[in-house]
Amino acid sequence: MSGAARPQHFGWFLARGFGPHGWGHPYLDWDYDWTRPDLYQQSARELEQAGFDFVLIEDAPSLGSAETIDLRVRHAFGGPKHDPLLLAPYLFQATRHLGVIPTVNPAAFLPYTAARQFATLQHLSADRLGLNVVTDAGSARHFSAESPLGHDAAYDRAEEWLGALRSLWHSWGEGALVRDAEAGVYADGTRLDAVHHRGEHYAFDGPLNAIPFDRGDPVIASPGGSGRGLAFAGTNSDIQLALSPLDEASVRAYRAKIHAAAIARGRTPDDVTIMFAIQPVIVSSLEEADRLVAASARPSDDVLRTIAQRQSSDLETDLTTLDLDAPLPEGLFAEHVSQGSLRRLVGDRDAATAPLRAHLTALARLGRITDRSGFVGTAEEFADLIEELGTWGNDGVLLWGDLHPVTVHRTLDELVPVLRRRGILRRDYTGQGLRADLRAF
Repeated sequence: MSGAARPQHFGWFLARGFGPHGWGHPYLDWDYDWTRPDLYQQSARELEQAGFDFVLIEDAPSLGSAETIDLRVRHAFGGPKHDPLLLAPYLFQATRHLGVIPTVNPAAFLPYTAARQFATLQHLSADRLGLNVVTDAGSARHFSAESPLGHDAAYDRAEEWLGALRSLWHSWGEGALVRDAEAGVYADGTRLDAVHHRGEHYAFDGPLNAIPFDRGDPVIASPGGSGRGLAFAGTNSDIQLALSPLDEASVRAYRAKIHAAAIARGRTPDDVTIMFAIQPVIVSSLEEADRLVAASARPSDDVLRTIAQRQSSDLETDLTTLDLDAPLPEGLFAEHVSQGSLRRLVGDRDAATAPLRAHLTALARLGRITDRSGFVGTAEEFADLIEELGTWGNDGVLLWGDLHPVTVHRTLDELVPVLRRRGILRRDYTGQGLRADLRAF
């Protein structure tokens, strides 16, 4: 493909969260201190220079169950992690246009406190804040002694929470903010809504002690793939984070589900920017791509054990003690474990009969972009894929990796010029904040 193509949005998923970047990789010896902001600020500046709409920061506040804590921290797959919300101001300070989307869990924030903190960041950032709303029930015990909610009930709580935030953000009615210095009137208190909220999960009164937004609420993102998660996205999300096979039928079907959910709730398809998550391996030549793919087809047991360690962290279940050549035991995973994480492990294999080795080998195996079996290829080949997605109406992609200068440059150095020459990647921002940038095309 060549010539000007449909522009698309690009985000960067800081997949390891605000944790020990570089750990387990040779680039640890660049000697960045992951607890200091410099590492992330430098990478954020590079993403802004590249024309990315936003960086989204993963978070999992829990170290998991007592049985898996050692496994999660031993290799730093699941912890330690600092709070991504508190990293956001440092990234805003280092950039002028880049959106920043920390992950937040409604279980961890009372609505009034959350609405006030998020409103503050939206103002301080010139409308560049987003919120990746997750419903991780596995962290519930850190915030309450009550039993954790089930999957759908956690979404119900998140829906009430977001509605509560919005009622507070909009508790200053039209004309409430006067700012008439000559008359000595800053605001008209009669135009504020008291907001008496009495819900299933929250009870509080308003109004919010923060002024209205000039350019709209913080952008809401969500990653849910279940039926309830898609309904939540249709109602609430400005950005839907999508995991799906990247063939035309799958992409169109997934987008149709999100659009139908949005329409059912009185919104339009244009209200939701759908971003498919991809972790590309950009190489400089066809020969290198073929070599990497061939080498991944027969992973050693050591490689499989490393993958099992990573999956154990995500699934809060110790896979390293299981027989590689036996199927996964029935009832192995707790109810709160992410369905998306389970699908990534099992794929389309029969969990009752396929051995663990088959699942881990599939995760180890790389594929070529050219035959759509994976994401290893040259910058030109990856640009072909993105351009093809655009012909199917795609809104954008979320590239996946550490927020480390080595990772960012390895992925983007050759890719950005190709995408820009083809007209896929933006060169300019609106200057009106994240929401405006998402609606620019």
